[in-house]
Amino acid sequence: MISRTKKRGATPRHKQTGIATASLVAATLGGIVFVPGAAYAQTPSPLGEWQYSVGIPLQKMYQPTLPDWQVRLGAAASFQPRFEGSDRYHVVGGPSVDVRYKDLFFLSTGEGFGVNFAQGENWRMSLAAVYDLGRRAQDDPQELNGLGNINPAAGLKLSGEYVISKNFPLVLRADIRRYFGGSNGWIGDLGAYMPMPGSSKTFFWFAGPNVSFADSKYMNSWFGVNQEQAAHSQYSQYHASAGVKSVGFGVSAVWLFSKHWFATADGAFEQLVGGAGNSPIVRTRATGVADVSINYRF
Repeated sequence: MISRTKKRGATPRHKQTGIATASLVAATLGGIVFVPGAAYAQTPSPLGEWQYSVGIPLQKMYQPTLPDWQVRLGAAASFQPRFEGSDRYHVVGGPSVDVRYKDLFFLSTGEGFGVNFAQGENWRMSLAAVYDLGRRAQDDPQELNGLGNINPAAGLKLSGEYVISKNFPLVLRADIRRYFGGSNGWIGDLGAYMPMPGSSKTFFWFAGPNVSFADSKYMNSWFGVNQEQAAHSQYSQYHASAGVKSVGFGVSAVWLFSKHWFATADGAFEQLVGGAGNSPIVRTRATGVADVSINYRF
């Protein structure tokens, strides 16, 4: 991400980054860091994986002594495709939950239930139990009829995050997830994000890219058409090969209303590519998502 200059008088790039960082410091020292609790967060959507934990690795850099407990609860709504590759959208709702204990254990609608098993001042590695709500044919009977359901499934996620520096707070993230049941496959992500200029003590935002990879089991569960499905649906048989699943870009923001109340918003764009993008199930390769949440910090 490149800092932009103001129209009225040029501002050096490093100063712009410093302004955004200073705003983030003010927010984190106030005890609130941006953790979007997107509804149905673990169901595949155009949201980048980094958007589920945005801001967490930056918090410790500016607030070394964290409270033992950090608890945030709220409600969220998401406007998203009916299924990956759909050109029709619907609204889903759900809870927004983020509970953290001593920068060690966490329970989050976005990150799952896990532990930071290794960490330093500007990096962390975590292992978490996650879930996938799957895909139901009734989500879009017109397009998914005859394909059957992808059952909900539990999984494990290994992830790592690294912050370049305080002066250049670019966060690099990588993760890999394995689901047991449902797609019964592997999927991973590479992403990056950074606090952006224009932030203040009551508002700050982040933006960055994301790319997703998946094995053939995962790809064929979501984008393939086997012989039985072809016989009962409108689609011809199709094998979705392993590789890059999608590329995307996301923006996340938070508004602080008071010491306890805050709102979050996320937006993301995703372009399906390779075996996913060529699937006959896919109605459009380019999809997006927008979600909002209202939260209370205890």
